[in-house]
Amino acid sequence: MSKLLKIQDLTVKVKDKTILRGINLEVGKGETHVLMGPNGAGKSTLGNAVMGNPNYDVTEGSVFFNGEDILEEDAAERAKKGIFLSFQNPIEVPGISLADFIRNSLDCRNETKTGIWEFRKELEKQMKILNMDGSYADRDLNLGFSGGEKKKAEILQLLMLKPTLAILDETDSGLDVDAVRTVSAGVREFQKDPDRSLIIITHSTRILEQLHVDRTHIIVDGRLVESGDASLVDRVNREGFVKYAS
Repeated sequence: MSKLLKIQDLTVKVKDKTILRGINLEVGKGETHVLMGPNGAGKSTLGNAVMGNPNYDVTEGSVFFNGEDILEEDAAERAKKGIFLSFQNPIEVPGISLADFIRNSLDCRNETKTGIWEFRKELEKQMKILNMDGSYADRDLNLGFSGGEKKKAEILQLLMLKPTLAILDETDSGLDVDAVRTVSAGVREFQKDPDRSLIIITHSTRILEQLHVDRTHIIVDGRLVESGDASLVDRVNREGFVKYAS
């Protein structure tokens, strides 16, 4: 299987502090990978480095996407190429509606205007999958949304933008059981396309119970210490991360 994402010997600093050390990771087309580890291990740092967040300084290594070295490209260019990153704590954006934000994002990625009729029809379809009230489309982005509503709004963006690689950072954090089921349904919808790949960053496993997982990776103290199949998730549930403590 061809590799959509290839990370080689990646070392990342934040404010002169080294967070990741020599990470090697490959994600094939259509695969779902899980990054697990204790809080502060560097999981979110890896997602931000792949996305091109300027606050994360790559000092060594390389990141290839679809065979192309993307380290010199900014986050906007990486998004246009098909990389999507959700956030642990989505920010509120007064003055722009959820629908307008998604439509503008589509226009920027596709470099063409999205027809309003087709857009609204697709938006309604995807909102139904997430059990979202249609009124949320015209509300300011995340303004006054609950934690669960913010996470649903991000999965709605995922389903509308249809990126090639989605990095979901703590998508199930703070969600109740029903919200996890709904968000999981949206992620499963995304997984149906065999050309799309997922990296799910989590220190919990609730969202994984309802998803197909191909590979699991454990990050501790900025290093990838173990990789395996989906059974590694079950082992972490039983044993935690104590065995990896230095």
